[in-house]
Amino acid sequence: MTVTIQRQKFREYLKGSRCFIPASVYDPMSARLAENLGFEVGMFAGSVASLAVLGAPDLIVLTLTELAEQARRITRASNLPILVDADHGFGNALNVKRTVEELEAAGVAALTIEDTNLPQPFGDNGKQSLISIEEGVGKMRAALAGRSDPSLVVIGRTSAVSISDLDDAIARCKAYETAGVDAVFLTGIKTRAELEAVCSAVRIPVMLGLIGKEINDLEYLGRTGVRIGLQGHLPIMAAIQATHDTYVALRNGAAPEAVSGVKPDVLKVATIEEAYKLWTKDFLGGEKS
Repeated sequence: MTVTIQRQKFREYLKGSRCFIPASVYDPMSARLAENLGFEVGMFAGSVASLAVLGAPDLIVLTLTELAEQARRITRASNLPILVDADHGFGNALNVKRTVEELEAAGVAALTIEDTNLPQPFGDNGKQSLISIEEGVGKMRAALAGRSDPSLVVIGRTSAVSISDLDDAIARCKAYETAGVDAVFLTGIKTRAELEAVCSAVRIPVMLGLIGKEINDLEYLGRTGVRIGLQGHLPIMAAIQATHDTYVALRNGAAPEAVSGVKPDVLKVATIEEAYKLWTKDFLGGEKS
C-alpha cells in the first residue's frame, strides 16, 4: 500500500461516522502486530518516542531527527496508516514547517501539532502553559505550508481545557479550523457537556486524548463527531514490564524454557518470518533452515 493510499484511508476515517481507537505503536514489530490484529490506525506518540528511542521521560529532549527516523522505521514495516504526535513542532513556526516536511518524507499518514509552551520554560516548576492563539495559528499555517502531499492530514492540538478553560479551548479550535487544519485534537475533555460544546463549535473532526469514564462510549463519541480516541500507551509499558520480569526470572536462576510469556508464533508475525522464507527461497536459491 502506498503512502498516499494510507493517507487517503486516514482521511476516509475522518469523514466517516465512527470513532476509531488507534494502536499505540513504537517500533516496526509493534506496528505489524497491530495491523495483523485488525487495527485501522497506528499512533506513534511523542512520549512513546522518547521512551523507545532515548529511554527518557516525556520532557521534549527527543530531537526531530530521532522522531522522524523512528517514524520511518515504523511506516516502512506495515501498511497501517500512522498518526504521529509531533509535539510543539520542535520550535517556532519555521521549525514546525520543517517538522512536517520531515515527517511527510518519513511516510506518516497524519500528524499533530500542539500549542503547549514546550519545552518547559525556566522557572515554571512543571506547570504547563500555552502559547498565544496568534502564535498557535502561525504554527498551524506553517504546518499546512510544510506539506507537499495534500493528502497528509494535519491536526491542531490543544490542552487548553486542562490548562486554561473550556472557552479558551473552543476559541483555539475555531482559530485552528479557520487556519485550515484537517481536525482538532483535545486533551483534558472529561464530560459530555465539554465534548458537546467543542463539537458544536467546529465543523471539522475531533480527536480526543485519554477517554474519560463519562464519555467512554464509542457509539456516542462517533455520533458527537469524535473520529479518533486514545486509550493511552499501554503496549510499550507492557513490553517494558515483560522485559523486566524476564530479566528478574533469569537473574534469579530460572531456566530459559521455564520463563513464561514467550510465544514464538507471535515473533513470527512480528518479523514477517514467512515472507522472509519466501524471499530466501526466491532470491538465494533455497530455504533458510
